[in-house]
Amino acid sequence: MTFFIDPKTLKTWLHDGAEIALLDVREHGQYGEAHLFYGIPLPFSRLELDAPRLVPRRGVRVVVYDEGAAADGGAENAGSNDDVAQRAAARLAALGYTDVHVLQGGARGWKAAGYVLFAGVNLPSKTFGELAEEVYHTPRVSADQLAEMLASDARVVVLDGRPVSEFHKMNIPGATCCPNGELAYRVRRLVPDATTPIVINCAGRTRSIIGAQTLINLGVPNPVYALENGTQGWYLNDHVLEHGGTRRYADDSGNTDMRPAAQALAARFDVPTVPAQTVRQWAADPARTLFLCDVRTPEEFAAGSLPGAQHTPGGQLMQAGDQYFGVRGARLVLLDDDGVRAPTIASWLRQMGHDASVLEGGLSSGLSLPPATPPVASPLATIDARTLAARIERNDVALVDLRGSMAFRAAHIPQARWSIRPRLAADVKNETRQLVLVADDAALAAWTAASERVDAHAPAPLLLEGGMAAWRAAGLPVEATPALPADSDCIDYLFFVHDRHDGNKEAARRYLAWETGLVAQLDAQEKAAFRLPSAASKP
Repeated sequence: MTFFIDPKTLKTWLHDGAEIALLDVREHGQYGEAHLFYGIPLPFSRLELDAPRLVPRRGVRVVVYDEGAAADGGAENAGSNDDVAQRAAARLAALGYTDVHVLQGGARGWKAAGYVLFAGVNLPSKTFGELAEEVYHTPRVSADQLAEMLASDARVVVLDGRPVSEFHKMNIPGATCCPNGELAYRVRRLVPDATTPIVINCAGRTRSIIGAQTLINLGVPNPVYALENGTQGWYLNDHVLEHGGTRRYADDSGNTDMRPAAQALAARFDVPTVPAQTVRQWAADPARTLFLCDVRTPEEFAAGSLPGAQHTPGGQLMQAGDQYFGVRGARLVLLDDDGVRAPTIASWLRQMGHDASVLEGGLSSGLSLPPATPPVASPLATIDARTLAARIERNDVALVDLRGSMAFRAAHIPQARWSIRPRLAADVKNETRQLVLVADDAALAAWTAASERVDAHAPAPLLLEGGMAAWRAAGLPVEATPALPADSDCIDYLFFVHDRHDGNKEAARRYLAWETGLVAQLDAQEKAAFRLPSAASKP
């Protein structure tokens, strides 16, 4: 049985102080076009893979939503399904979630009730960055000013607050990659002279602002600035970006000199430090959700962490928290091994309105939590590339590619068609041949096949063993179709945020205008949920 909730009730739930997981189960491109402010992206195509991580407590209050029916009763676009939310609710119930509701009317119904839909991704974090700049009056420099500084003052240091993977795509010439979560721990080794100007940049605005303000909040004596509009502003002002950059912080650049400042910052924002025993009790609390977050680098996490911890690199935990925790009001317990990073990051999370604490002793605390036990789908039988090629020649299989739409455009098996879980049943409803699925993730394919089979009497789908890599390794042909699937069918891809990095200046201008316009779209309750200091309480 499906339990529905109306928009007005949902609005009340979102601000009543109790835990809630508000899950947007549309695909990423659909989500990014217009969604609820607190909506967590959980695409139906990845539901079983990501739900247990984002929403680990099965008894938490859950609301799922999709696009909702169009006013004329039609679908959003050709081939879409209007019942994704109900299908997702049924799957969540099958996974053991006991308090699942569907938003009546979906996103369209929310808007019709007078509430705002937001475009883009990571909305709470990016909106918070704009509010933080207003409150703190974070110093900034324009692209032209930075260009002048670099030309005239060899001592200026540019630190890029994004992850290494994003830095590799494009960077300010001469910049060093130091993700925001690492700044407090590494800045004194990266910039040992206390008079050297420091400029923090990202691709747009948020991480430039938060990175610069982090250093200012810690009392770093250097002149510190945010680069206005980041790499996009640099490019829009006709300065040249570098691509493929690998310059980053050294592995041994960590330094605990900032520990007293980080602890003082945590105290300023009432960040609790909790012992392992308390966290064990929290983990056993059936009425609250707990996320144990290791905020160190990927390399450090891979070398060893605490049982039950998930890797949440500090800068991204602030920037893209909806990728790591999906329950509003949950307890977040942060850990490091230096006493610098976790309290610094927690100070920001508290200002964002989250219930964030720091684990006393961090990696040395002895804390051990039970590991998560994600559900497992029955694996699909496989078919090797050569056998598949022969069957394609005989035309007795239907080949369906479940990889991302952009990957399909770039290269796919010539006889394949692209599809995605919410549309698969409709796409193959008249197909009588055995299905063969192509996927990057065997588990994703298995869950898709398990829930989307149309004819229970048809032969079970097969999975291409080794995926496209095996097909290529066998020397078999591939083809590219730059316009297929059509843009309107690429519901997994958000063109809005990608075109700005592909030489499209107008897309970059639109993006920056969107970012600076976020605060004006907030209602009073959404704005009040943040916990930034008042002007009187700032240092």
